[in-house]
Amino acid sequence: MKKIFIFDSVKKDKVEFISIKENIVKIYVCGPTVYDNSHLGHARSAIAFDLLHRVLKVNNYEVIMAKNFTDIDDKIIKKMNENGKTLEDTTKHYIDLYKKDMELLNILPNSIEPKATQNLEEMKEMIENLLNKDIAYKTESSIYFDVSKDNLYGTLSNKISNETQARVENDKEKRNSADFALWKFEKANDVAFNSSFGKGRPGWHIECSAMIKKHLAYNDEKYQIDIHCGGADLLFPHHENEASQTRCDNGQTLAKYWMHNGFVNINGEKMSKSLGNSFFLKDVLKSYSGEVVRFYLLSTHYRADLSFNEEDLIASKKRLDKLYRVKKRVYGVNANQNDKDFEDKVLKSLNDDLNTSIALSYIDGFISNSNDNLDKNPKDKTLKQRIVSNIEFIEKLLGIGGSDAFEYFQFGIDEVLKDKIEKLIKNRSEAKESKDFEKADNIREELSNLNISIMDTANGTVWERL
Repeated sequence: MKKIFIFDSVKKDKVEFISIKENIVKIYVCGPTVYDNSHLGHARSAIAFDLLHRVLKVNNYEVIMAKNFTDIDDKIIKKMNENGKTLEDTTKHYIDLYKKDMELLNILPNSIEPKATQNLEEMKEMIENLLNKDIAYKTESSIYFDVSKDNLYGTLSNKISNETQARVENDKEKRNSADFALWKFEKANDVAFNSSFGKGRPGWHIECSAMIKKHLAYNDEKYQIDIHCGGADLLFPHHENEASQTRCDNGQTLAKYWMHNGFVNINGEKMSKSLGNSFFLKDVLKSYSGEVVRFYLLSTHYRADLSFNEEDLIASKKRLDKLYRVKKRVYGVNANQNDKDFEDKVLKSLNDDLNTSIALSYIDGFISNSNDNLDKNPKDKTLKQRIVSNIEFIEKLLGIGGSDAFEYFQFGIDEVLKDKIEKLIKNRSEAKESKDFEKADNIREELSNLNISIMDTANGTVWERL
């Protein structure tokens, strides 16, 4: 098995990845709080760790991938009260939209997708245990975790900020300003659940620890899971708090490795709902296909901050277009010739902390060489089979290049125009069959006036927008 290196956010260094159990990797990704449409930040995280998922699979690991949905939260309750719908209806609506967006981005299915509200018993058990150990304590408003009881608190992020934590959870009854809520007692217009320690709902941090313990954790190992992933903004306090809860609950270390993706910036500012510059993914997907957005986000290394601008998105689309133009040139050919040298080079670059810039440079070289070789040997079947094999490998590893070569160039054409084009193509085929070549030529010209190019193949006529 080839060596894989990842950047561990705790060690702040690139380290060799060695799974807890041979050939198995357990990964937990912090998912969205489902009260609104997904934005580019959600897409960035999803694509970054989908790439990790794919790279591990190609390296012959069995990957158990979990991403949670936070479906109980202050913002969700506010949205629920505004729209007059139930908690379940509100969250289901946004979960469905999120999943639809992820499908368009070609994100591999997760093995497990736990929801906070479906794991309340596990959260209550952890809180009970922490109360019994006097690591958690009760106030009038909440049950808090006492960070002073954990002498390792802060070792995950090396970034303790009492002011930051205090702004999030401001309660004068807290023992320490950095203490955080495990359970929030019921208040007006709230959603609450019964528990032995009082009616209320869980805090944000406890849900991930409880869900990992229930769905993923090794009970007989030092570490519960192999890799914990999330956005850079979650390292403190969210991941710090998760790690502390787990450590104090049963003495285990939550994750062997921690990986974090960089921010998305718009106009030089970190993308944030509070700043009012959050860029909804659905708006981008109206003008660009999910595959183009995926390719654009892959073009920047996952740990680096990404400055979103449409000029770069357009340039990224043109770069991806080149791959599909090669794919058009080998249309209808089946893969039969693996290019081990190409595959090894691309995989080696991605095994080095998901180095997409080097991987994509190899793909650019492959595209250029393919065009040159096809110009010299347009009928070389073995060459074409090898090209198709490489494109299929790119799709498996990077999640791009898997669309039909002609349908890729049809993006943005509405259904009415598509129907008109399909009817014209059908009429042209009938005209050719009846030897009415003048009519067939006139239809081709009509299609050309619509900026539609057609190509006759053994499998029928295919078309694209110019």
